[in-house]
Amino acid sequence: MVRTVLIVDDSKLARIVAGKALAELQPDWTKVEAGSAAEALEKIGQLSIDIALVDFNMTEKDGLELAAELRALRPEMPIAIITANIQDEVIARAREVGAAFIAKPVTSEGLSGFVSGAALKLRNTRS
Repeated sequence: MVRTVLIVDDSKLARIVAGKALAELQPDWTKVEAGSAAEALEKIGQLSIDIALVDFNMTEKDGLELAAELRALRPEMPIAIITANIQDEVIARAREVGAAFIAKPVTSEGLSGFVSGAALKLRNTRS
């Protein structure tokens, strides 16, 4: 089944890298990009988004704040925090909001477990 993935990062290059890694794993899935938390929330309101990949370090709001807002709007949506900031505190905070943690740079290998789990979760919730 085709899914729509929201990739949120204030770096265009990082969105491209994450999109390529995702395409290697799920070439049929649709990618939607947002360059800020505000843009991400706008897209969530307009489109049918199934999965979110959210950068931790963004200018107006960090990715964990955005993930908490997304979780409130879409409680069942698989969300992953993507960051080079690999600290126990960040990983723990991601888990608190029910988000997975993926280290940057995003690779298909690093993304594969999350994508497989997200696909399974979505398949089970829509059955």
